[in-house]
Amino acid sequence: MSVSHDSRFVVIVGPTASGKSELAARLARRFGGEVISVDSRQIYRGLAIGSAAVPVRPDARRGGFWYRGVRHHFIGEFPPRRAISAGEFAALAHARMAEIRTRGRIPMLVGGSGFWLDAAASGIVLPAVPPNPKLRRALEKRLAAELFRMLKRLDPRRAKTIDRQNPRRLIRAIEIATALGRVPPLERRADSDALWLGIRVGPSVLEQRIARRARAMVRHGLLNETRRLLQRVGRKRLLEFGFEYRLALDCLEGKLPRAALADAITRSTKDYARRQSQWFRTREQIRWIRTDTEAERAVAQWLGLSARRN
Repeated sequence: MSVSHDSRFVVIVGPTASGKSELAARLARRFGGEVISVDSRQIYRGLAIGSAAVPVRPDARRGGFWYRGVRHHFIGEFPPRRAISAGEFAALAHARMAEIRTRGRIPMLVGGSGFWLDAAASGIVLPAVPPNPKLRRALEKRLAAELFRMLKRLDPRRAKTIDRQNPRRLIRAIEIATALGRVPPLERRADSDALWLGIRVGPSVLEQRIARRARAMVRHGLLNETRRLLQRVGRKRLLEFGFEYRLALDCLEGKLPRAALADAITRSTKDYARRQSQWFRTREQIRWIRTDTEAERAVAQWLGLSARRN
C-alpha cells in the first residue's frame, strides 16, 4: 500500500528501564521530531515517580512540555481521577500526531504499554462492546486475583497477556468476554508508514537498570507520592496505577518493611519485563537495535537521509 511521506512516524519500544525515553529524545533532536509518550500511567498528573516519567517542564514561549530540548506529549496531561481507555488514547494520539505534522515535525511514539501501542500505532480496531454497569458493579467488589481467575476461565488466551493486578483492565476483559464469548483477536487496519525500533538490552544489564531505578524511586519519594495520590483518588483508583503503588501502599500500611520496598519493586518489574517480551515476540515489524548509532542509522535510512550529522 502506498503511503504519503506526511503519514510517517517512528515507534520506539523495549522492555521497561531499557532507555527508550533517552533514545527518543536523542532521535527527536537529530531528526526534527516530537515525542508522544504511549504509557497508561505517565499520562496522569502526580505519577511521575512511580511511572518513571521523564521530568518534562512547561515552556511558556514555545508552548507545551519539553525535555532535553524536545517537545513531549501525554506526560502528566490528565487528572488521575479520569480513567482513559486505550481506544480514547488512540484517538487523542492520532489527533496529536496530525498536529505535530503541521509543524513539519515527525511524531515519535515511545512506550512499553503493548495494548496502548497496538491501539495508537498499529491501527488496531478495538471491540465495540458497550459498558455493562450491572456487571461492573458486581465485579468491582472482587479482588484482582478473583477477577484474573474468572478471566482465565472465560478466555485463557487473553489471561496470558493481561496485567493480572490491574482490576480495571481485568473487568473490561471480562466484560468483553462475557458479551462476545471471548476477547476477539484485535482487528488491524491497513498498515501505516511507521518505522518500529526496539531496544535490545542484555538480561544482566536490564536487571541492573531495573534494580537501580527501583532504588531511585524509593529514594526520590515514592511513598510521599503514594500518600498524595491516596488522598486525591482513594485506595481503589490508586491500586489501578500498578504494582509500584500497590507495594508502596503495603509499605505505608505496615505490610511491607520500607527496607524491602525497592527489592519488591525490582522483582515485580522483572515479571512485567517478561510479559512485555511476550508482546514483542508477536511484532515482526520491530527492527531491534543495540546502540544509539544503530538507531540513528536506521532512521536516516528510512527517511532517505545521510546518517552523517549535519
